[in-house]
Parts: sequence; structure tokens; C-alpha cells
Amino acid sequence: MTEKLYLNNADLRSFEALVTDVDESRIELDQTAFYATSGGQPHDTGHLLWGNGAASVIDVRTVGQQVWHTLAGPIPPKGTRISGEVNEERRHQMMRTHTAMHILCGVMWKKWKRVVTGGNMDALSGRMDFEIDQISTDFGIEIEYLCNEEIAANRPIEVSFIAREDAILDRDLIRTKINLVPDSIKEIRIVDIVGLDKQADGGTHVSSTSQVGRMEIVKTESKGKGFKRIRFVVHNE
Repeated sequence: MTEKLYLNNADLRSFEALVTDVDESRIELDQTAFYATSGGQPHDTGHLLWGNGAASVIDVRTVGQQVWHTLAGPIPPKGTRISGEVNEERRHQMMRTHTAMHILCGVMWKKWKRVVTGGNMDALSGRMDFEIDQISTDFGIEIEYLCNEEIAANRPIEVSFIAREDAILDRDLIRTKINLVPDSIKEIRIVDIVGLDKQADGGTHVSSTSQVGRMEIVKTESKGKGFKRIRFVVHNE
């Protein structure tokens, strides 16, 4: 099993690790700071260094209990000690975007008591689907205003871990569907935008809402009866 260092420290960019398995162009490490694609958040990129070798990390995926890093370049053999470096720009953009998604979730729940039904993101853009019947012509404008109010509020973002049985009893987490987390996971990671949104989440986030930048709602659309999609982009200011 690969230890996912980013779960405890999303700001970590450099790390040391041991190659524990090799499969053609991909390797497994005993620990990693590279985010593996999951929960709608795409993987990190970066590079690995060892001895006289170097390779770029172009994909990171979790298969069972293993985290596989696909490389472009030479492949270090099993037992090699490597140094890893996560691409700073891409990671920080993902952190800002993922936090923006949680802000949008929080606003939708706070104002309309609507839960998210799906979503996806890339660097500085994303979309989320919600259970909602009717929206006004200025719905997108209102959502954008409320999201940017929460960004300006500079709310702190806290990460904690609680036992699965305690998470199920936490009323703030009922709408996050803890029961969908595999039974094998006994400790739940919680991301809390204090006073706005609290969710079970394995992604990377900035430490306060002000670090997101500015959100722009670029489109709202119907995805069938009772379902609406909101698309957004994130700007530096």
C-alpha cells in the first residue's frame, strides 16, 4: 500500500520514496506526494530523479491498494530510491479549483438546501450538477455573487480525520453520503470550510477561501427534469 502524503500535507511538493513495484512504464512507490486521479480531481504531474536517471510523471492512478505512477522516460528498477517533485503550478491550480467546487456546494446547500449529484474539474475550471427543478434567469449571477462573497470572507479550511462510525453520526456530514465510502476505509478525511461546507473528501485544497481567486459562472444548463448543471472558471483575482 502506498502512503498518500498529500492527505496530511497538500503543500508538500518534494519527497523521497522507494520503488516497490514495476509494471512496464509505471511504478509503485512506498509513499507519494503525487495526487492520484479520484473524486473528480485529475492527477498531478511532475518528475522523478534517481542516480543518473530522470523521468516525467504523466499519470497517477490508484488500482486496488496500489498507486501507479506512469512515467515518460527511463524506468527505475524495483528497490531504487527516488526523489519526487510535484509540478507546483498545476497542483496549486487544482487546489484552488477543488476548493471552489466546495464553495459552490456550500452556497447551494446554504441558500437552497440542494445537494450535489455529480461533478468534474480541470485546472481552473469545473462543473457541478444539482437536484433542482426551476432556476431564474439571473440564477447564475446570484450564484457567482454568493460564491465570491464566501471567497472574500477568507474562511479558513481545516483538514481532520475521524473514525468512520463517528462520521456516520455527524449530522453535518449526512448529505455527503458517508455510506458510499468503501467499508475498508475505517478513518474518514474531513475537509471543513469553516462555517460554510463540511465534507468527507480526499482531494487537495488551499488553506483559506481567499486563496481561490475569483469565481465566474460561465453557464447554467438543464440536464433533465430536476437536474441543473453549473459550469465555472477560476480567475486569479
